[in-house]
Amino acid sequence: MERIVIVGAGFAGLWSALGAARKLDEQGIPGTDVEVAIINPTQYHSIRVRNYEEPLEQTLVPLSEVIEPAGVALIEGTVSDIDPTARRVVVDTRDSVRQLDYDRLVFAAGSKLAHPAIPGLAEHTYDVDTHAGAKRLGEHLRSLPARAATAGRYTVAVIGAGLTGVEIAAELPSRLAGIAGDAARGGIRVILADRSAKIGQEMGGAQPVIERAMRELGVELMPGISLKSVDARGIELADGTRVDAATVIWCGGMRANVMTGRFGVGLDELGRLPVDEFLRVKDVPGVFAAGDCARLLIDGERPSVMSCQHGRPMGRYAGHNVVCDLLGLDMLPLQIDWYTTILDLGPWGAVYTEGWDRHLVAQGAAAKRTKQLINGQRIYPPRHVRKDIFQAAAPVVQAPPPNYAAADS
Repeated sequence: MERIVIVGAGFAGLWSALGAARKLDEQGIPGTDVEVAIINPTQYHSIRVRNYEEPLEQTLVPLSEVIEPAGVALIEGTVSDIDPTARRVVVDTRDSVRQLDYDRLVFAAGSKLAHPAIPGLAEHTYDVDTHAGAKRLGEHLRSLPARAATAGRYTVAVIGAGLTGVEIAAELPSRLAGIAGDAARGGIRVILADRSAKIGQEMGGAQPVIERAMRELGVELMPGISLKSVDARGIELADGTRVDAATVIWCGGMRANVMTGRFGVGLDELGRLPVDEFLRVKDVPGVFAAGDCARLLIDGERPSVMSCQHGRPMGRYAGHNVVCDLLGLDMLPLQIDWYTTILDLGPWGAVYTEGWDRHLVAQGAAAKRTKQLINGQRIYPPRHVRKDIFQAAAPVVQAPPPNYAAADS
């Protein structure tokens, strides 16, 4: 029996496995001839991009409800080594260390939050990078009323004003008000800080809208800062400014899974593997990569971004193509000629931009409708029904999400 192994069950990994199972089914090849196995540390597919929200229950999808109908096997564990020459991965499971041979591999182990060597950063910050991290943050915030009424008890400093930093900061004023109650509302302070000269600087035409929304939400903007250290009572900036804060949330950028270094090829500045238009890792036979671990020229010119917008189609095409490669069939190239950014701004609404220069096309309630469609439906896999799952795993590029502002005009 031949084996296709997928490492990771995030957006790219899950859709790689489903895309591979779909193509094998289309070719009439049973699982007894070619096994598709997915390796993941948990039994869940995490809708990671929703970790800034509360509650978190709907952000976990049981893998059994998606992969079992597709005939994909789950190996619950973490890959600790890869030998691309021997075509073998080492998996640390709860009970043992297992060596797993593969005929083809899709590496889709995702990314993790980068932690530079800033004193106290790793020990004293929270994050929403993972479900566990977001859950830990929620538990901490709910514990604040029982703490001593010290300076900064209801101050939250969000460090890093990328998309995740903006989204969690926008949620926090109303979230803290619900936790603290009316008596403590005057003590609530949410700070969004970044090294850039402007908050939301990379958001193009949406940048002024983000600034306005943040101010209306009561978020204090602190651009152009450099973080010197973090301790249990707050942060110190490079200019000596001290901010008392019982909660510091780090949103300082992502790096690809460190296992990309096992393949012996040059990585980009984010630690990603170079892949061609078929998602094959360049110069590594039998290995494909997708999602945050892969650098694809998504439109032939610009590199893919670490987002589910690119991770999901990269997974579907990688899964389709890995089977085609195994069977000697023609593969399909992936190119996406559109790019959108829909950024949640909490109770204020959202912003919707189009193109790589992020031209603003919608804001407020209309953009929020689009964001809710994405977060609540578009990025979720079908469950239980094999036909629906395989239909969703087809190697096609979805149309851009709807712009309700244009539709309503």
